[in-house]
Amino acid sequence: MSQQVLIIGGTGFVGSHLTQELLAQNYSVVIAKRSDSPSKYLLDQRARVISHHDYSEMGVRELLGHVPKDAVVINLVGVLHAKQDDPYGPEFLEAHVNIPTHIISAMKFLGMKRYLHMSALGADADGTSMYLRSKGDAEDLVRNSGLDFTIFRPSVVFGNDDQFINMFGKLQKYFPIMPLGGAKVLFQPVSVEDVSKAFTQAIAMPQTIHQSIDLCGPTVYSLAEIVKFAAKRQGVSRPIIPLPNWATYLQACLLEFLPGPKVMSRDNVASMKTPSVLSSGSPNPLEQIFGLTPTPLESLLK
Repeated sequence: MSQQVLIIGGTGFVGSHLTQELLAQNYSVVIAKRSDSPSKYLLDQRARVISHHDYSEMGVRELLGHVPKDAVVINLVGVLHAKQDDPYGPEFLEAHVNIPTHIISAMKFLGMKRYLHMSALGADADGTSMYLRSKGDAEDLVRNSGLDFTIFRPSVVFGNDDQFINMFGKLQKYFPIMPLGGAKVLFQPVSVEDVSKAFTQAIAMPQTIHQSIDLCGPTVYSLAEIVKFAAKRQGVSRPIIPLPNWATYLQACLLEFLPGPKVMSRDNVASMKTPSVLSSGSPNPLEQIFGLTPTPLESLLK
């Protein structure tokens, strides 16, 4: 019988691609899905889906009881926005800190060991934003858990169905100019397929245990360059108007309080103070550890 992998937070963009990669490598995949959370991403019918809405300590223990002790647990739970608070808002506390705390507790209670944790490049308990601080606190919890953990820290993740590149593309499709805060901020976008392969390979690689692994693509781009690329995908060309810091903050405030899905928040601006790139001169872990050739952003044009 193939090894079971439980993905918590597996119904989103990364989770759907990771599920496909795990199944392709003959793992048996179990996905925990919130009962009240429909997914716009189609779930592979070969994956077993558990509807589960209780992520308290006892609720997570119950969830993990659906898989054997030797199952691998992957936590992809994450949110991008939260109410302002110090050190971070309740949404970040719940998704990024409380749920990992309960997963660690449940795994130790049940005698489970292998845990793969999705963090973010730049995560730091003393980071520049609520998002990065909450992710950093979670990393500290995982490192002190006593589990056989691997932490993955990707830059912005791209793919044909991502929200980041597609959002900027759609905005430029309908607006004649693009006022842009943080135009000079640096990112090193990584393909969702490469992220999925790294997670999947790590399961059978003991050398990744107790490691924090940064995941980045081959090229560093400014946000302005990424936005220009997003326009090119839509077949349009729009002038980008870089905003000064005060205007960036004002723009974020306005967008944060508009009805509907959030495009940007003040906390996103704070996150952008930290470049999302590999340390200068560092080898790319996708190549060094996993033997992968990092996929360029330009692959989306094919």
